[in-house]
Amino acid sequence: MERTERLRNRDKAAIWHPFTQMADWEKDDPLVIERGEGNYLFDTEGRKYFDGVSSLWVNLFGHRRKEIDHAVRTQLDRMAHSTFLGLSHVPAIELAEKLLAAAPPGLSRVFYSDNGSTAMEIAIKMAFQYWRQREGGAQAREEFLALSEAYHGDTIGSVSAGGIDLFHKIFRPLLFSTRRVPAPHCYRCPYGLSRPSCGLFCAERMEAEIRGRKDTLAAAIAEPIVQGAAGMLLMPEGYLARLRAVTRECGVLLICDEVATGFGRTGTMFACEQEGVSPDILAVAKGMTGGYLPLAATLTTEEIYGAFLGRYEEFKTFFHGHSYTANPLGCAAALATLSIFEREDVLLHVSRLSGTMARELANLSGHRHVGEIRQKGLMAGIEIVADRETRERFPPEEKLGQRVTRKVRERGVILRPLGDVIVLMPPLSSTEAEIESLVRTAGWAIDAVLGGRHAWGGHSST
Repeated sequence: MERTERLRNRDKAAIWHPFTQMADWEKDDPLVIERGEGNYLFDTEGRKYFDGVSSLWVNLFGHRRKEIDHAVRTQLDRMAHSTFLGLSHVPAIELAEKLLAAAPPGLSRVFYSDNGSTAMEIAIKMAFQYWRQREGGAQAREEFLALSEAYHGDTIGSVSAGGIDLFHKIFRPLLFSTRRVPAPHCYRCPYGLSRPSCGLFCAERMEAEIRGRKDTLAAAIAEPIVQGAAGMLLMPEGYLARLRAVTRECGVLLICDEVATGFGRTGTMFACEQEGVSPDILAVAKGMTGGYLPLAATLTTEEIYGAFLGRYEEFKTFFHGHSYTANPLGCAAALATLSIFEREDVLLHVSRLSGTMARELANLSGHRHVGEIRQKGLMAGIEIVADRETRERFPPEEKLGQRVTRKVRERGVILRPLGDVIVLMPPLSSTEAEIESLVRTAGWAIDAVLGGRHAWGGHSST
C-alpha cells in the first residue's frame, strides 16, 4: 500500500489526465494499473479487474495476446521506426493490402496516421482538397454536413465536425462552420416523434438538407450505426442506407468514422456493412492494433486518390503527414490482429456474446432508474435517468455515472461512463460467463447507488 500511495502522489504532482476534472482527481485515490493478462488488468496492490471498456474501446483480444506480443517483438528485432516520407517498409505494405481486403468494396488506398482524430482530420482535408483539384473543379464545395451529438476526435477539424457541446462549445471561435442535422436519437427524438409511426422523419430531414445544399457540400460525415461518445446512440434501421443513397444521388462524398465501431465491435467487421454501405472515405483506428499501439488509417477510393496526381510543379500533393506515420511496430501489431480475424471465427463469437449480453441487459430494463438500454454487438449503453416517465436526467453534480462505475470496482470490474450512460464495451475475446458477470455487476452497482428495482417494463434496443 505504501508503494501505491507514493505512486498516486507522484501522479498527482506531475500528470494532467484526459477528460478528467483534476480537482476531483487530486482528492481521489485513483487506481494505478501495473499489468494486464487476458481480459483482466491488475493494479499495484495485485487486485484483478475485468477490462469492461476494453481500455477505452481499443483492446480486442485481451492483454498479452501471444500472437501480437510475438509480432511486435519480431518487428522490434528488425526496426522500431523509419520515416514514411519518401520511404516505405514491409509491414505497412502488407497491412494496407489486408485492410483493403477487409474493407467495404470500392476503397483502394490507405493513408496512415496515429489516432482516430487525425484519421478524421485527414478525411476532412482530403475531401476538401479533392473538390478543389478534381477535373472541372468545384470551388464552392467547402461545406461539411454532420450529425448533432457527433464525436470525431479532439483536433480542430475533427472538433468542427463534432456536435457535443460539453466537449466542443468552448472552442467554437476556432472552428470552421459545419451544417448540422439532428442525430437520429429515438429515445430523445428531437422532433417529438416515436418509432415506427414517425416513418423515419429524421432521415427525410437529413435528405432534404443534403439536397438543398448539394452544390456546396463537400461531404457528409457520420459514425455509422452507433454514435459512441454521444451515449451509444443507435441509428434506426435504414437511416445509414438512406444517407448513402442521397449523398450518391447529389454527388456529395460520404465519410464514415469507424474509429470506434470498426473491427468487429458491432458484429460485422465494419458497421457500415450492416446496411450494405460503402463510403467514399473510411477512418479507422482504436482496435486496429488490438489495443497495443497507436495507429490509424484513412481509406479512400481511386477516384479521390486520382485527383491528387499531377506534375510536381502543380502542387496537387496531399501535404499532410506525421513523424510516426505507419510506425512499423504498430503495423506489425495490426497485421497480427487481422490474422486473428482470419484464423478464428471472431464474428461468430461476437454474435454469441452479443446474444448473451442482450439477454442479461433485458433483466435490467425494469429498473426504476434505467431509461433505455442501447446495444449493437458488443457496444452497449445503459442510460440512467431520474424519472423514467419523463426521461428527466439527474443533475450533473450528482455524478451518477461516475458513482456507478466507481462502485463496480468493488466487484473487480473497470467501467467508464459517458455522463449518466453506463458503457459496456468488453473485449471480443470475452467468455459468455464474463459477459454475464459484467452485466450483472453493472446491475448490482446501479442498485447499490440508486436503490432497488421497479416492476414495470423498460425500453430496450438491441
